[in-house]
Amino acid sequence: MSIQLCAYLSYNGDCADAMKFYAQVLGAKLEALITYGQMPGEMPVPPGHADRVMHACLVHPDFAIMAGDAPPGVPYAGIQGCMLAITYPTVAEATRVFNALAEGGKVGMPLAETFWADTFGMVTDRFGTPWGINGGPREMGQS
Repeated sequence: MSIQLCAYLSYNGDCADAMKFYAQVLGAKLEALITYGQMPGEMPVPPGHADRVMHACLVHPDFAIMAGDAPPGVPYAGIQGCMLAITYPTVAEATRVFNALAEGGKVGMPLAETFWADTFGMVTDRFGTPWGINGGPREMGQS
C-alpha cells in the first residue's frame, strides 16, 4: 500500500447531506456512510446521535475525502483555517463545480484569471466547507 493523505472534515449533523452532495458534484463515490447508530452493540450511542455520521468516505480516482459529524460532547466550531483546493484541466469544468458549490453558499472570490490558472475562485459552500477552485492550470517557474 502506498501512502495517501486526505482531508477529514467535521460537520454539525449535516455530514450525510454534504457527502452526498459532494459525490454528485465531484463525480465521486460515497464508499462509506456509518452512523453512530450503526456502531457495534458494545459501543454506547449517546442520546440524539444515532442518525449522526460517525464516519464517511468519499472516493474519486484522483482524491478521497473523509468526514463525520462532530463527536458527542465535542463543541462544533465549523471548518476553520483551511480550504479544499481542487484543480480542473479546463475553465468549463472549474466553472461547473464552482457554481454548484456556490448555490446556497458564499462566494469569497469570484472566478477570475490568475497568474497560476486560467480561472480561480474561492467559495464556502452551504455546509460551511471552504473551497479553492482552479481551472486551466498554468505552468509556474521553479526557483
